[in-house]
Amino acid sequence: MKLSDIEEKNLKKGQPENVEEKATFDILDVLAEEGISIQDLTDTALEMYVPHPGLETREKADTLFKRELKYALSDPNLCLLIYSGILLEREGRAGNLPNLSKKAYEKDLTFIIADEVLGTSIANYISGSKGTFEYIRYDKKKPGILAKLGPFMDDVIGGLIGGVSSNMYSRGMAEFERKD
Repeated sequence: MKLSDIEEKNLKKGQPENVEEKATFDILDVLAEEGISIQDLTDTALEMYVPHPGLETREKADTLFKRELKYALSDPNLCLLIYSGILLEREGRAGNLPNLSKKAYEKDLTFIIADEVLGTSIANYISGSKGTFEYIRYDKKKPGILAKLGPFMDDVIGGLIGGVSSNMYSRGMAEFERKD
């Protein structure tokens, strides 16, 4: 989409009509630096897989989850939300979060809810209330890689998986119904 496709009144003064410059790095590369792969995300999502019409097998779910993940991660706003969690995690490990000690960060104290707000926001951004519901399921169980991640990243990745898996189920059912 070109910026010129947006109504003129929505452009900021001096904003260009086209952005020709390509991004310098991809969120998948940043996640890989944190030890999180597409396969980790998919495996974690499928630990809580439930067969549905259109997703009768794990193989179908695997394929559709990866497709939905690729689509979701094409959105720069989502990538920036994920990146903010990555930066919070990095700063927490270094003991550099404002008004929060390194020990409080490491213990993931219950009065710190910014991580849950971020996870909920990501899930909701991807697929609304259904995504938020899925995020809560993943946040409670902490399957797969979620159990190994830090206080911010378990919620960020849980929100991502929850939102994407919600879309996977919805799209799988919709495609199944169109075949009938």
